Amino acid sequence: MIESRSIRTRVFRPVLLWSMLAYLSAAHAREAEPFAQARAAFQRAYELVDASSDPLDQSQAADSEELRTYPLYPYLQAARIRRALSTGVLENASLDQRAQMFTAQYEADPVGRALRRVWLASLAERAQWAMFLEQYRENIADDSLRCQSFAARIELSRTANLAPQILRQWLMPRSLPDCERAFEWLRVQNALPPELIEQRVRRALEENNPSFARQIAARLTAERAAPLLSWAALLEDPKREIDALIAAPKTPLAPDALLAGWSRLARTNRDAAMLRYDVFTRSRRLTGEAASPYALAVALALAWDRRPEALEYFARVHAKDLDDYALEWRTRAALWAGEWKLAADSIASMSAEQRKQPRWRYWTARAAERAGDAKLAEQIYQSVLLDDNFYSLMAAARLKQSVVPHPEKLVRDPVVLREIGELPELARARELFRCQLPHLAESEWRQGLERAPPDVRRQLVHLAMQWRWYDQAITTATQLRVFNDYELLYPSPFEREVRKAAKLSGLEPVLIYSVMRQESLYRMDAVSAAGARGLLQMMPETARRTARSWSRPTPASDELFDADINVPLGAAHLRELIDRFNGQIVVALAGYNAGTRAAARWLPARPLDPDVWIENIPYNETRNYVQRILWHNVVFGWLRTGDPQRADAWLARIAPLSGATVLGQR
Repeated sequence: MIESRSIRTRVFRPVLLWSMLAYLSAAHAREAEPFAQARAAFQRAYELVDASSDPLDQSQAADSEELRTYPLYPYLQAARIRRALSTGVLENASLDQRAQMFTAQYEADPVGRALRRVWLASLAERAQWAMFLEQYRENIADDSLRCQSFAARIELSRTANLAPQILRQWLMPRSLPDCERAFEWLRVQNALPPELIEQRVRRALEENNPSFARQIAARLTAERAAPLLSWAALLEDPKREIDALIAAPKTPLAPDALLAGWSRLARTNRDAAMLRYDVFTRSRRLTGEAASPYALAVALALAWDRRPEALEYFARVHAKDLDDYALEWRTRAALWAGEWKLAADSIASMSAEQRKQPRWRYWTARAAERAGDAKLAEQIYQSVLLDDNFYSLMAAARLKQSVVPHPEKLVRDPVVLREIGELPELARARELFRCQLPHLAESEWRQGLERAPPDVRRQLVHLAMQWRWYDQAITTATQLRVFNDYELLYPSPFEREVRKAAKLSGLEPVLIYSVMRQESLYRMDAVSAAGARGLLQMMPETARRTARSWSRPTPASDELFDADINVPLGAAHLRELIDRFNGQIVVALAGYNAGTRAAARWLPARPLDPDVWIENIPYNETRNYVQRILWHNVVFGWLRTGDPQRADAWLARIAPLSGATVLGQR
């Protein structure tokens, strides 16, 4: 089973969270701690760096021998140099020399590469171009540093073969402020003709960035810019511009611009697109194959909304435009409408690779069952049972069988574990993890994984689990295609907090663990791009509202990193959603991920089979989220009891809410 994280962004927290420290202290109490004192000294010194106005005064001579021999001492040195660069203590003539010596010594390590990026940015800010070029490394450069390297070469007149390199940056469809000096140089060299300007505008438009496209198009003549500006206008206000094109059918417009504008209208206003489809295609003289992509744009948008008209528009789409993605959504629309033959035909039209997926084998069996071919359906269901995932769960339910996962043991080799644990990168990763510097720990871990001999890399999963670095263990297992060692990959930490949450909410502990594993991979300091926090990824406002409803203390945002606060509130919020959706756990899970209002919009007008409803969740993330949690629930239940798990529990039909109003958002 392929793992997926809801977490998209991690935030480094310089102030250590006491709850996390307490948990890790307890977790590691039984392990040997050869660095306990040095680690404590490092943490104190590391926290003092940001408070110092001149961190270079914290000389190495003042550090204890124990600290200087600690594996993370280079990180303290790097932090001091980085702080000195940021405070502007530039009159210290040894600063650049110290940065140079450090980055040269640790060039092959994450700590050296990270400091080199900071130092290069400082050199560019100070216009120290000669040293910048001497220290520049393309393999660590981001767009900003790459652009600064162009500026350095221009300032130093080292411009041989420079134009092609700048042009690669020029063609990126987004703003690159640090490259403006280089782009100006291109113009002066007459190396930026209108064709290249047009190309960048087109790329911005293809990326649906009309405002940036307009900025670049301003460098063109009015005549050359006109069609591109029309494209931008179509993206900005598709309804207005489509109406204008209907009224003036002879207005010339590039086909890609026309389709982009029409697709934008279909996505943002389904009804307006349907109302205009016939008159629009007639006005542009689009018939047959030429009109097909426009019908597909409407069909997809309607399928995402589970609208019955979707099938009408799919029927207008030419076979050449029905790629696997389009066929997926035609299948989903057919399932929602109960058109089982069309669903089977759509799956049969997919590529061979697509048809082999458990998802589409399962739906092929469902269609065969509905067509009365019970023997074929059972045969395909039996094949799906071999895949440990949501679809094997559903296949077992259709066969009226219980579910037993298929564990595959990743044998633990203590000798190899001891050896790889002593690799410098992995030793540093362990210490950084224990010092609550996870983003730095991840960099060292990645390098350690790359440098470990291929035949022992899978042992790193055991190593991370041994350290109780759960998210890294599961992520590494996925990367190395280790999926089914359930005893290893489905741990149950935070038992006290989960029991407390189960008692408060009335939810089963296995369900709470299933949500926790999917939401955060057990990472207490997890932060999503939307701002959800902690083990059960609570949004601060949702947590405060839930706390009020359950007569609990109102948590501050940072308190959501405390498992004792986060887990009970998350479970209580899920219980609220289950109650709000009349006990429909599947819908509640969708609401937990995508928001209550979204889940309410997705409810059917009539009772619907749960597998059909889940398959038609329009957000890919939420659909996968629900499916994975249901499978996690099976695994946790099996691990706890050792018994086959009932599958029919998830076959209750999804029903509309009767007279209930669904309010609030996650």
